[in-house]
Amino acid sequence: MVARGHIGGVFLATSFALLAASSSAVSADAVDGASVFRKCVACHSIEPGVTKLGPSLADVFGRKAGTLTGFRYSPAMAQSNLTWDAATLDTYLTHPADLVPGTRMTYGGLSQPADRAAVIEYLKSNSKQAAATMQAAPVAAAAAPAAAPASSDASIPAGYIPDIKYTLRSGIAEGRMVFIGFGGMIDGVVNPELKAGAGDIVQVTLINGEGAAHNIVFEKQGPNNQDLASEQVREKGSSTTVVFRAHEAGAAAYFCSLPGHRLAGMEGKVAITAKTAPANVAESRDISMDPAKVPAPIGNRAPKTVRVDLETVEVDGQLADGTTYRYWTFNGTVPGPMLRVRVGDTVQVFIKNDPDSAMIHSVDFHATTGPGGGAAFLQVEPGQTKQLDFKALVPGLYVYHCATPMVAHHIANGMYGMILVEPEGGLPPVDREFYVMQGEIYTSAAFGQHGNQEFSVDKLLAEQPEYFVFNGAVGALTKQHMMHAKVGETVRLFMGVGGPNFTSSFHVIGEIFDRVYEWGNLTSPPVLGVQTVSVPPGGAVVTEFALQVPGRYLLVDHALSRLERGLVGFLMVDGEQNADIFKPYSKASGSGH
Repeated sequence: MVARGHIGGVFLATSFALLAASSSAVSADAVDGASVFRKCVACHSIEPGVTKLGPSLADVFGRKAGTLTGFRYSPAMAQSNLTWDAATLDTYLTHPADLVPGTRMTYGGLSQPADRAAVIEYLKSNSKQAAATMQAAPVAAAAAPAAAPASSDASIPAGYIPDIKYTLRSGIAEGRMVFIGFGGMIDGVVNPELKAGAGDIVQVTLINGEGAAHNIVFEKQGPNNQDLASEQVREKGSSTTVVFRAHEAGAAAYFCSLPGHRLAGMEGKVAITAKTAPANVAESRDISMDPAKVPAPIGNRAPKTVRVDLETVEVDGQLADGTTYRYWTFNGTVPGPMLRVRVGDTVQVFIKNDPDSAMIHSVDFHATTGPGGGAAFLQVEPGQTKQLDFKALVPGLYVYHCATPMVAHHIANGMYGMILVEPEGGLPPVDREFYVMQGEIYTSAAFGQHGNQEFSVDKLLAEQPEYFVFNGAVGALTKQHMMHAKVGETVRLFMGVGGPNFTSSFHVIGEIFDRVYEWGNLTSPPVLGVQTVSVPPGGAVVTEFALQVPGRYLLVDHALSRLERGLVGFLMVDGEQNADIFKPYSKASGSGH
């Protein structure tokens, strides 16, 4: 027997359209193009009527440029008088500004002809399928309003929050019908293994990716161990959502139950583990930068040539206990490595993009004098390496970050770091130096949910982060990498904000900054005796203070609601009590921070 899951979404139905869509052939180039198109999804959709930063590319073939209703084009595009076909798309994708000077599209283009051809074939295939569906079904039923997904499982409350969410789309790969992962760690994976802990509330959305009717069935995950089936999705772009509570540990199949579809390749596995999901996820890769990893002081040396090697790596890492996220990083950590040179040095930058990356990446050094901070010349495709030399002209603490469109997306995913340009003669000696950067993470699910979390472009553009973090992750500076020092020592903090959107009111609870080099400026005298310092996105500060009393000191942004979203660090100070400076008359009982 099969139990029915509730639909969350919209679908249209005509048998003629189903036959037309089922018989359409999808070329290998179109399948490759779908993979390449992942570089474009932050800005463009192929769903009709769905606009993001750029217009929908549904049915783009034969469309006159600048004419899609509801999207505000640049004057250059609106007046271009272009009609999109294979030739114009190839030219535009090579370098947009060459074909349409003044276009707002800042993406540098696809340098590989094979990539351009694949994307063009993908867009052409999409237009053909949409046209066939429209011809077969000129009058469609009115779309039903989207409903919140529900479940036939009485143990799942109406206002549930899923522990794990997955999105799959139907498609063609390797000559067979398959489920394809969409977003997160399963993005692009054919018939991906879905993971859950026993008892987790699992929400799975199925999107019709190619136009043939499908459903999704989860083996023995319904009431009384029945199979649990979604409703069918019959039209391209329609979707359904099914929710279930994962049963006992073991392996369960998921599949399409329409005749012949499972045999044709639409089958995968759900791996259900004993309820140890948070512990298992906590063992995922730690991407957080150890704040103690600060390069040694330069000292009093002559200028020289310094080589810097950066590798852009996309990696699944721990965002919080029981929670993972797909980070984009420099050298596998957030922030990227702290770099240290002196004024007058020539910096040789070698930036390599990992071959497994899905995106083009780059780097913009705020310490550079030149177009784009170097990023205009350092847009690096997966598997490639580029070089740029620049001279460090002005002492200071500077941010570097990825500057590939959409720039805010790349920064929010972790692509930022700092470079210190020491003045001639170096900095005054201190006992300990630490490297701390603040950032925001924009997930589709609310703060605190377990499982893999997906990036939300809508929340990014609305400037509504779910997480605020020091050094990339919740707990980075309270669990993985607490800072340690001793009474009598002087501490120097190199602090910056990757952002991309929020200014930090940086404060150490229980300390006063003896010296503050505002905005990372090392050429002016420091400000003395400061409680809190503002650090804007893309900005930095150097603070110094002497430690006189032992205890735990909290690094915070004094917009303190952000502490509740993960933004806190610990500086643990050991040593003898100093009653002349601090003398309590009762035991500590907690203070809310």
